Amino acid sequence: MSDRDSADIAYAVVVNDEQQYSIWRADAELPPGWSAEGTTGTREVCLARIDEVWTDMRPLSLRRAMAQAGRS
Repeated sequence: MSDRDSADIAYAVVVNDEQQYSIWRADAELPPGWSAEGTTGTREVCLARIDEVWTDMRPLSLRRAMAQAGRS
C-alpha cells in the first residue's frame, strides 16, 4: 500500500471494556469487545485523539484494584 492509499483510508478510534484505545478501519466490522469512541478520520487524526484521551495506560481493572487496595 502506498502512502497515498493509506491517506485515503478512514479510521475510527475504538475502545474496549478496559478503556484501552486503538484505531480500526472505519469500514470494517469491529472486533468483539470493542466499541466506537466517536472519532473518525485519517490515521493521524485518530492517533492524535488517542494521545489526547488515553492518559493512563493501565487497564481499568488494574486501576480499580489499585484504588481498592489504597482504601484498605
